[in-house]
Amino acid sequence: MGEPNDSAAVAAAWAELTATARRTAEEGLVVGTSGNVSVRVGDLVLVTPTGVPYDRLGPDDTVAVDLTGRQVTGTLRPTSELPMHLAVYGGTDARAVVHTHAVHATAVSTLVTELPPVHYMTATLGGPVQVAPYALYGTEELAQNMLRALEGRTGCLLQNHGTITYGTTLSQAYDRTAQLEWMCRLWLAASSVPGRTPSLLSAADLDRAAEQFRGYGQR
Repeated sequence: MGEPNDSAAVAAAWAELTATARRTAEEGLVVGTSGNVSVRVGDLVLVTPTGVPYDRLGPDDTVAVDLTGRQVTGTLRPTSELPMHLAVYGGTDARAVVHTHAVHATAVSTLVTELPPVHYMTATLGGPVQVAPYALYGTEELAQNMLRALEGRTGCLLQNHGTITYGTTLSQAYDRTAQLEWMCRLWLAASSVPGRTPSLLSAADLDRAAEQFRGYGQR
């Protein structure tokens, strides 16, 4: 996505980051200034600032840190969830991260330790989505809990907190967030029917779906 000193790449990435952050609010995945978004450009991580409404962010508000968390661009303070974002970049091949407080996903995080596989889209996240045990926001404990829940996955739930997903692009990371929220909403709807238990997909079902997805879309 460009080298750290490539100002054009940084500017383009910041524009896409702010657009993605606004989308999380517009589509109901966050309220107010909750949630956060980041994208990696070379050895820089661009990240939303703490406590600033997304619709107020412009080109001059760019916030960037290096991979150790040292702020190298901007005067606004980075999100309080920076340790979680840096942990994802340090522990995976992520190039973009989206964290939300989506209602249905957060509700599910209070009920189970794993989102039951009610839909084949589970395969797009690497398998049944795990719930990271609760820890105070912004802490290293939360970051480590999250990393364990992400093993073999591209998304997880954060107990009593929300969601986090990653991808090779911001678009992919956002799509995974939206799919995760949809699956949580689906499971809540199905499991709320009195006297009925939702049918679940097997590991073999998910494996076949994952294989099918490898050839999905336009060539």
